Amino acid sequence: MVAAAQQNRVVAKQEVLGMPPVALHTTLTSSSLFGRDIKVVWAGRAQHCTALQEARMGMQSVAVACGALALCLALTTATNPGFVVRMTQAGLDYAQQQGMAILEKELAQLKLPDISGKSGKVRYELSRLHLRDFHLPHSRITPISNVGLQVSISNAFAELNGDWRVKFLFIRDHGSFNLKVENVYMKIVLRLGSDTTGKPTISTSDCSASISKVRVRFSGKLGWLYNLFHSVIESKLRKSLERKVCDNVAKSVQNELQKQIQTLPVTARIDDKIGIDYSLVAPPRATAQSLDADLKWKPRFWNLLQMLFARVSRVNSTPWPTAPPPPSHRCHWPSPPDHERMVYFGASSYFFNTAGIAYHKAGALVFEITEAMIPKKAGFSLDTSAFSAFIPQLEEMYPNMPMKFRLSTPTAPFLTIGPGGISFQPIVDAQAYAILPNSSLAPLFLLSLTGNVSAVINVRSSRIVGSLDVGRIRLSLKDSAVGHFQVELLQSLMNILTSRVVMPHLNARLDEGFPLPLLDRIQLSNILVRFHQNFLLLGADIRFQPRG
Repeated sequence: MVAAAQQNRVVAKQEVLGMPPVALHTTLTSSSLFGRDIKVVWAGRAQHCTALQEARMGMQSVAVACGALALCLALTTATNPGFVVRMTQAGLDYAQQQGMAILEKELAQLKLPDISGKSGKVRYELSRLHLRDFHLPHSRITPISNVGLQVSISNAFAELNGDWRVKFLFIRDHGSFNLKVENVYMKIVLRLGSDTTGKPTISTSDCSASISKVRVRFSGKLGWLYNLFHSVIESKLRKSLERKVCDNVAKSVQNELQKQIQTLPVTARIDDKIGIDYSLVAPPRATAQSLDADLKWKPRFWNLLQMLFARVSRVNSTPWPTAPPPPSHRCHWPSPPDHERMVYFGASSYFFNTAGIAYHKAGALVFEITEAMIPKKAGFSLDTSAFSAFIPQLEEMYPNMPMKFRLSTPTAPFLTIGPGGISFQPIVDAQAYAILPNSSLAPLFLLSLTGNVSAVINVRSSRIVGSLDVGRIRLSLKDSAVGHFQVELLQSLMNILTSRVVMPHLNARLDEGFPLPLLDRIQLSNILVRFHQNFLLLGADIRFQPRG
């Protein structure tokens, strides 16, 4: 099996805007585009690709093929990727608000140990210390390069109650006390990273807390006695609180914040055959005004073929050469940076075009039109009788026989992204067949179809969705088994087939969309779509939905 796979590896060379051919890192995957099962090997960060030609009938010939649908194209180095995610200061501020609400609840549950000691001849004991509340009115989150985030908290205040017991010579007393803590300052440094699965990690790398004012009020009438150990109690409570605050911060980060960011899925299913791997390829990068992350975002197989390929890969240890996309097609954030929204997702045209190459090399861009797909309102049937009005010899050669069209792409579609939007001019071969009584196919003629296609991109329910619109179709005759005819006469019929059959099918597929990488209980709103030269920018505000 391994030998067969190695012998059938076909390296498909590609030249897109003069790009040199390179090989791909491979992850075996599958798709069912146009409702037709295909087998594709996907990889990010590549411009060479290999095409998986056959993966059926016992998988006797497994050709290692791949495409480059990866929303981040420089996966191992995370440099100038094809897909990037950015959280702006507005997004960080919103995350800080949510984080402070969680931290306040955690600190309000802070438990202090009993305190006992001796001040001169006074023995004291403080017990049942209960923190009533902890308020964090002023906070600020700031990105720190090469580290992560710094959270600064000022003017925090808290209040706690407890019981006291004291012994001085032969005098014993007890009661309750109230402690007010004011002007609390905290500095928390959060280190961002990623684990071996590509999920983000967060930890407390530094924490300091200082309390400038502590006031204790004891219940009771022996004021002179309280004053003997009043300052000692305040000092010990201050130190205990400062230590416990940072302990609780670290606990909150580990138990709450880390748990929340770990909900970022490493993979997501598109359907029963394909999923997307959007694990991090490097720790998030903090800049002066934002937090940036690069994702793999490469499709993966969910079936046995993936496991089979994994075995082949282990045997064939030859490394795959890699190269970044050409400079003109890398993901570059617009200058000046856009900060209107909390989070941005950016994809370069190179990403879309390598996706097209992948589908084309895998033979996925094939679509068949049959009689059952013709709308009743079209006014004609897909048979030789309908077409004989324009090609008279059809009725003589194949009288009253059903027909079908097989659409395919002779070359990979190539789109452009500019300030005006997304557009491309695909070339499609339309092979017409007559379906003979024994169900075999008789080739009739081969048309070449071209036209201007524009795309609309949007985000709905946290998924990127799209739709296509095609202008007038231009026809030319490439080959004919039924003699010469005026291809212009088929214009109206092909327009109907394109607009009422092909485009609805494509748009239905695009309307399913694919998921954006979002944490649990995060929703997007106020969507913004902007087009730059060779770059698509999606912006949104985020909302965190607390558990009900």
